Formats: sequence, C-alpha cells, structure tokens
Amino acid sequence: MASTLVGKQAVVIGAGIGGLTAAGALAPHFEEVAVLERDALPTEPAHRPGTPQAPHVHALLTSGQRALGELFPGFEQDLVRAGAVPLRAGLDIRVERPGYDPFPQRDLGWVGYAISRPAIEFAVRRRVQGLANVVLRQRCRVQEMLTTAEGTAVTGVRFENDDGAGETLAADLVVDASGRGALTLGLLQSIGRPPPEETTIGVDFSYGTCVFAIPNDAPTDWKGVMTFGQAPQSARGGLMLPLEGNRWMASFGGFHGDAPPGDVEGYLTYARELRTPTIYNAIKHATRLREVVRYRFRGSIWRHFERLDGFPRGLLPIADAICQFNPVYGQGMSVAAQEACLLGTLLARLARESDPLATLAPSFFAEVPALIETPWSVANLDFIYPDTRGQRPADFEATLKFGMALTRLAAEDAAVHKLTAEVQHLLKPRSVYRDPALVQRVLAVMAKM
Repeated sequence: MASTLVGKQAVVIGAGIGGLTAAGALAPHFEEVAVLERDALPTEPAHRPGTPQAPHVHALLTSGQRALGELFPGFEQDLVRAGAVPLRAGLDIRVERPGYDPFPQRDLGWVGYAISRPAIEFAVRRRVQGLANVVLRQRCRVQEMLTTAEGTAVTGVRFENDDGAGETLAADLVVDASGRGALTLGLLQSIGRPPPEETTIGVDFSYGTCVFAIPNDAPTDWKGVMTFGQAPQSARGGLMLPLEGNRWMASFGGFHGDAPPGDVEGYLTYARELRTPTIYNAIKHATRLREVVRYRFRGSIWRHFERLDGFPRGLLPIADAICQFNPVYGQGMSVAAQEACLLGTLLARLARESDPLATLAPSFFAEVPALIETPWSVANLDFIYPDTRGQRPADFEATLKFGMALTRLAAEDAAVHKLTAEVQHLLKPRSVYRDPALVQRVLAVMAKM
C-alpha cells in the first residue's frame, strides 16, 4: 500500500453514491480519508433529506454494477444479500415503444439487478465504513474550502460538526461530491477564477412514484415495464421495476409541465392515460404501500472543467458536481461509479510521479469527458420536445433518423439488439455505431422508411 500513497489526508464532501465511491477509490492512496456528510445517516436502507430523488425508480446500469465490483470486490453479492431482483438483460423488462408493444424480448447474455436507491447506497456505505483508514462523519455541513493565501491550492475545509461547533480539517486533497458543485463554484469565484463553461438541456421533467406489493397473479412474462410516449406529441412515459421485499416501484412522468398529480386518484388516472395500459392494469388492484411522492428536475448540466485554464491544486469535483443527467435515463449512479474507478486508476498511475496531486485534476478533467459523452448523447434526445431549452445539436434530425432505423434493425437482429443494450448500459461507447458495416445496414433501413 505504501508504494501507492500520494498524500496523508483526503476529505470527501458528501456521502451519496459519488462521495462513497470516491472514498473507495481514495482509500488505497491516502493514509486517512474523511467523508463529511450533512445528513444524519440511517442505520438501515432508508430515505434521507439530502437525496430527495431517492424515493423514485433508480436503475443501476451494468456498467455501474461492474464499477462498484471493481471498487468493492464481491459487491454483486452485497446486492443479492440485500434482496435485489435479478434481471436478464433484454428479456425481463417489457419495453414498449411506438411501433413495438413490446420490443422483442431476448436474453442478451448478462444479468443486472433491480433494487431501491436507499438499499444501494446503504450497501456501498457499509463497504466504505469497513475500510480501516476511512472515517465517515455525519451531520457535518461543510461551509467553505480553505486555500493558500494566493488561492492556488486548497488546503482543507471548514465545517459545522454534529455538535453545531465550527471545525477545520486540513487535507492534501478535497473531493467535492456534494451534488450540485456549489462549493467548488463558490471557491472559484472567491479566488477570482472564472467558472467552467456549461452545456445545458432544460427539460422541466416532473415525475411521481408509488410502491405496490406485487400481487400473486402478477404477469409471468416480465418483471418490469418501460413505456415510452409518442414523442414529440406526448411526453409521458412510465417505468416500473421490482424492488427488494416483493414490491413494485412505479414512476410516471412528463416534460415541460406535464406533471403527474400527487394524490393517488390523480396518479392512477395519469397511469391509465399512458400510451399503453400495461402498467396501469398491473397496479390498479395492487396493494399500495405508501403515498405518492413527486420530484422535479429542471435540466441536465455538464460543467466543462476540462476547458479551464488552471485549477486549484488539491481540489477535485466529481459526479453531479461535474455533470447532472436527466434521471429518466438512469445514468447518474453508474457514471459516478465509473468516475471513481477513473480516479483510482489515475492515482495509481500518478503515484510514480514526484508530485502526483499537481496533475491529478487536469488528468481527471482530460479523461472524464470520454465517460460523459455517451450518456450525454442520450440526454440530447430531450431536444425532440420543442420547448426544451439549450443548444440543439446541429445534426439532431439526422441523429434521430439514424436512431429510429437502428431501433428497427435491433428489433430484427439479436446481435444489433445486444450492441444497443451495451451502449445503453454504458458498457460500450456510442462511437461503436460508426462501424462502417453497421452504418451501411442502418442506411439501408433508412432508405425504406
């Protein structure tokens, strides 16, 4: 372990998925890692104020599952012990999209898991708490980052501890996994540095969620359902997945003000008005286990730290502090875990240099766009709605037509279906669609449309 150490103390701000996975990546490379979380952390899988999105359907993509296994060997078994429901990719989720009700169901060769966000976070947190050199401090609200006099380096944090008293903690590296990146942006402003450029996709996506007991007469040909609307005419969609404890969690949502009501009757009416009746028919007589909860997401944001000329040494924003994705695509947790794996790889590589922390942030910023580009290309699909705010890609219409033809080809060809699923799960980059042979096949389909 000593051969890979790059510093004495690292501080991680935030104990969500981004912060916990970052702590796992940092642990082999620092003598001590302190994770500071403003919430009181539950002693069992439960919702907490700092993750208001947690009561809704969350998808752990296969890339995220594998990244967590890389950070915490054997993590898949942690999910199994937590009651996660195995899902055979391509087979166990009924996907309903215009023209395909359902899309052909095939076993694509790997297994993922459906489980609630609180259960995932709790499993990761237990792993982090088991690391000998990591301490997780709850009810600690970070107020500011400390810097050198000239502002060229971050040297620690000042925070209010669980007793309400002020405290400072020195650090060789501070990782900002606080969610919105406000601490990093505030620091840059305070030292006279420009903020990073931002690419935004304003969607005003609102959704409502409820949990049901899975009835004894539940359908046997699927474990979950994903229903797409007829975009751009209808922005409504739904996703229902199984959860630990023999439950279904169903989320329905819409873009640009088409929000589901918060009362049960309105929620069920919204479900009944989806393009297909599958989810409504499954839940209309099922036992409801909690009230409807709602959430609103204003827009996706990608902060381009890689374009900044100079960045304070000893500071690294990660996960949502860099990029916030539309949650409808289920990418956030998986990208955060992948970024943590990248952080660990860089620390191992840079440990051989004389001053590894001097180049950590620039190296991370240079490589992280490769992880973001594919999920961001999916977020760009939100521009199909005329009211979406932001800079629509110049080739957007061509991309849509290519995607429609690729979907048709995937419906007919199992190998193409598997390829598109691998891209969806962030196992392969979207660039695989540029393969000349595949392009020719897609263009042939487009010519018939």
